[in-house]
Amino acid sequence: MVNTFRGRIGRIALAATMAAFAAAPVSAETLADALASAYKHSGLLEQNRALLRAADEDVASAIADLRPIISWSVEASRSFGTQRSSSTGGAVAGFANNTLTANLTAQLSIYDFGKGKLAVDAAKETVLSTREALIGVEQQVMANAVAAFMAVRSSSEQVALSQSNVRVITEELRAARDRFDVGDVTRTDVALTEAALASANANQALALGNYEVAREQYRATVGHYPKNLVAPTSLPRLPGSEESAKSTAVRQHPSMLRAQHDVAVADINVLRAQAAMKPDVTLEGGLRLQDTLGNNNFSNSATVTLKAAGPIYAGGKLSALYRQAIARRDAQRGNLHVVRHTVEQDVGNAFARLQVATASRDASERQIRAATVAFRGVREEATLGTRTTLDVLNAEQELLDARAGFISAAADEYEAAYNVLASIGQLTAASLKLNVPVYDPSEYYNLVKTAPTVRSEQGKQLDRVLKALGKE
Repeated sequence: MVNTFRGRIGRIALAATMAAFAAAPVSAETLADALASAYKHSGLLEQNRALLRAADEDVASAIADLRPIISWSVEASRSFGTQRSSSTGGAVAGFANNTLTANLTAQLSIYDFGKGKLAVDAAKETVLSTREALIGVEQQVMANAVAAFMAVRSSSEQVALSQSNVRVITEELRAARDRFDVGDVTRTDVALTEAALASANANQALALGNYEVAREQYRATVGHYPKNLVAPTSLPRLPGSEESAKSTAVRQHPSMLRAQHDVAVADINVLRAQAAMKPDVTLEGGLRLQDTLGNNNFSNSATVTLKAAGPIYAGGKLSALYRQAIARRDAQRGNLHVVRHTVEQDVGNAFARLQVATASRDASERQIRAATVAFRGVREEATLGTRTTLDVLNAEQELLDARAGFISAAADEYEAAYNVLASIGQLTAASLKLNVPVYDPSEYYNLVKTAPTVRSEQGKQLDRVLKALGKE
């Protein structure tokens, strides 16, 4: 009795889940809609955009080092005690002095053998490298959105297929029991059909579970639960051949461009290590005002200093840093070759997976047609007594497997096609022409590249930008 009660509860829960599945929103959502939502929703993109803005500020910082540094200080001091001197007639007398001192200093690098300029160049190349890293993250976000979309589409079709299979086998079980009552089939035939129905119910529960998992993944990736997803009508436009795709990838894939900028940074750092062994020429100026309060004593002074300074011996550290910069440059050049081969391999792998998925889909279509004909024939033969119930159930299972395989193969084909776009660097909001405002990495850079101060008009504009971004 307990098992019967549990079975009823299980059927009620399953029916409730099926009803929720059937009551899908009427509004439709295309793959392009999902990609646009993922682009706007992604916290990973926001994180890497902020990291790019931080790299932009490195350029401003390097430029600021080339400008004069002006600083001020004000000091107030009181000195007191006792003294004995000729001015006090040899007697011990107390004294107290209050002094106010103001200093204004300025420092400007006159010549540094290019150290400052090289620092700016290195920071700019780092910015360009970070931009390519951001594009790589964007491609991953888009790929995840495609996978989430196709997973929901595939799992929802699997649910519909499993529900249809349960209905069909339920009718077959009813027919088998009727035929058993009149003696046309044995109890074994009824038991086989009951087992098939139990298996179909289990598959339906599994399909519903997979659908719920896919919905949660979709929400995490896109930002909301799926709304009546519309199947794509065609694959994205792809390169005409694998070779042309590899050529495109080598020229424009973000991993390749990032590696090239990293090589440029390493080359500049070698020059910076060389320049670090050379002297600096700086001009320094200072103005000092000192007033002893309570009397007429005061002093004003100004100094101008032209200073040249450089290393003579640093224990071999500067030479070690120079050799280290060369080694790191060589490592980055080697990495460029590795990235090139990896990018070309990824293109080849993406095309191979697409070919496999396409072939699998075509084969699944043929399998469905053949399995449909076979199932109808076996079922007809069973009514004539030349086939058993087990034959019918096996033929039906083969047809179900063929249909399920087609659903998976069709989803795999779309994922593989978009992975081809990712392998050549074209799985971005701009390349896909999504209906979203595309983030412009140069906009913030153009505001900070001249290192504006807080009180300047450009600095005030930056404050407004940061507030709009919700960072302050």
